[in-house]
Amino acid sequence: MEEDFLLLNPGPVPITDEVSAAMDEPMVSHRSAAFEAVYERAQDGLDYIFEQSTLDGSSTATEGGGTSLLLNGTASMGMEAAVANLVGDGGHVVALVNGKFGRRFARIAERYADVTRVEVPWGESIPLEDVRAVVTEETDVVTMVHNETSTGLLNPVAGVGEIAAECDARFVVDGVTSIGGDVFELDAWNVDIAVTDSQKALAAPPGISAMYVTEEVKDDLEGESAPFYEDLEWHLRKSESHQTPFTSAVPLFRAMAVAVEDIAEETMPTRIARHRRQAAAFRAGFTAMGLDLFADATGETDLSNTVTSVSLPDAVSGDDADEFFDGVDARNVGISGGQGHLGGTIFRVSNMGGLPDEAILRGVRTVGEAMDDAGVDVDVASGIAAAEGELDVTEAASADD
Repeated sequence: MEEDFLLLNPGPVPITDEVSAAMDEPMVSHRSAAFEAVYERAQDGLDYIFEQSTLDGSSTATEGGGTSLLLNGTASMGMEAAVANLVGDGGHVVALVNGKFGRRFARIAERYADVTRVEVPWGESIPLEDVRAVVTEETDVVTMVHNETSTGLLNPVAGVGEIAAECDARFVVDGVTSIGGDVFELDAWNVDIAVTDSQKALAAPPGISAMYVTEEVKDDLEGESAPFYEDLEWHLRKSESHQTPFTSAVPLFRAMAVAVEDIAEETMPTRIARHRRQAAAFRAGFTAMGLDLFADATGETDLSNTVTSVSLPDAVSGDDADEFFDGVDARNVGISGGQGHLGGTIFRVSNMGGLPDEAILRGVRTVGEAMDDAGVDVDVASGIAAAEGELDVTEAASADD
């Protein structure tokens, strides 16, 4: 019997029936009290996630606190809004790049300011000494991706935040695939604005995003320097009455409210521990069967706990990669290949959201079987056993069922 479809790509991730059902409720006006109640629920949940993403449940809020905003656009909108409201002509931004989304942040910033890139090959660690060499008292903003989705690296936000603070530069962090799934510390890491997306670790449908604006950075915002739709001063004013400046995507806001309430019910410490356990299982499973991880974590950089990237063996790389991916698809599982120049070089799997441990084991098994069918010599049984060792569970169905 064919197994149900399993989505393991790095977003959008699976959503629960309850989150899906929230979008089917009768439509209401985005200026109604009913919608304001939805926004408030979503905002309260996001406050919890942004401010208490720690293993012990302690608060990471800055002394002045901050405001969670919901945006009618994906996280790229939030990234642009953060930069555009903080710099103008003549401003200086330092952008850290070691993957697709670090590059995107740099490209966004280049539309608004003079940008210095600290760039290394995708998948390699960014040396903090290289950052320290270019961030100066003249730097207005430092941008960084916390969890680089394109490569599976967890970048050293704490170290970069310290450098930014020493030079009185504002620090804007893309936490798209970490917030809601891993540790994120606003105050300790000197983060001024954090951005995340609905369809990643928050496990809501795609289409909207969220950002956290600390109280300490609000006086530096200049809404008129930003695109009309991204005036953060306007967004902050409207959020006081649980509204957005423009028409809100009502069904998506409802889904977000349910998704973040589910996270609060699970608690961030439990959720973080689960994501870390499952990522360790992916890494152990793939390496035990004979595959190599792609990303190179050195120094203060770590491997991601929400996205795992694996190098494709020569037999299924380049133009031959389709045979492997077709084998995965045939088993009703969705994973992702590499982005940009990494296409045909790597595959990526995600454990973001609310996946059960059995889904991780099925992912390991599926990759192993697809590799084997494509002629790659892998030890599927050892891979599954290694993953089970990290999860301490037994796969519900064997490969023979």
